[in-house]
Amino acid sequence: MSALRLNKTRQAGKNIFYMHPYGESMRIRWHGHSCFEFFGVENSVLADPHDGKSIGIKPPISSADIVLISHDHFDHNALRIIKSEHTALFAANGKHKVKGIEFEGLPSFHDEKNGTVRGMNTIYKFTMDGISVCHCGDLGDIPSEDVIKALRNVDIIFVPVGEVYTFSIQKVKEFLNLVGPKIIVPMHYRVGGLTIPLKTLDEFLDGVPRENILYVGNEVELSSDDISEFSGIWVFAR
Repeated sequence: MSALRLNKTRQAGKNIFYMHPYGESMRIRWHGHSCFEFFGVENSVLADPHDGKSIGIKPPISSADIVLISHDHFDHNALRIIKSEHTALFAANGKHKVKGIEFEGLPSFHDEKNGTVRGMNTIYKFTMDGISVCHCGDLGDIPSEDVIKALRNVDIIFVPVGEVYTFSIQKVKEFLNLVGPKIIVPMHYRVGGLTIPLKTLDEFLDGVPRENILYVGNEVELSSDDISEFSGIWVFAR
């Protein structure tokens, strides 16, 4: 029996699903842009923090135990906003065990010219409470076959879709087809107030059947048993 209950409401003409599990689970909260926080039974992990004011949106409020930085750009590296003592992995390729969690940093480029324009980018993969997670940072091109193999069939992938500073929607979709994740979470796209000139989410969602898109609100809770029941694209709100 599923441990997940869905309560559906309406917001701005969209279905919003709030997920409430019974028992232990992982929580995921969106802080805007590419910043997501993952809350496990023992630790919390924050990926790519921004400071809010530098990009025109609300700042994150976080006391994370572990912080992942994909690359050294101001809208992804604002460690100063963390309100607690923490361990940071800063563009850290390779395998690292931090506070009981195994992280793998995978090399990639921030542009389509082997990093000569915007530099390198680290994709992070880790497992929390039985759920495998991939955060792509500012991925600028389809990574190597070795990286694709390491990511294949991941449970949840967080991928930039706003183009301009990351790869094209065509390449995003090609990359996702190669990886085959169960759940896709778009990030790094234009929202109200954002001062970075990105494209909106619309182009990425264009042509996707409505039944394959879930609007999950700002925060979602799920257990590993639920992953097989919910697939497709999850859109967070803030």
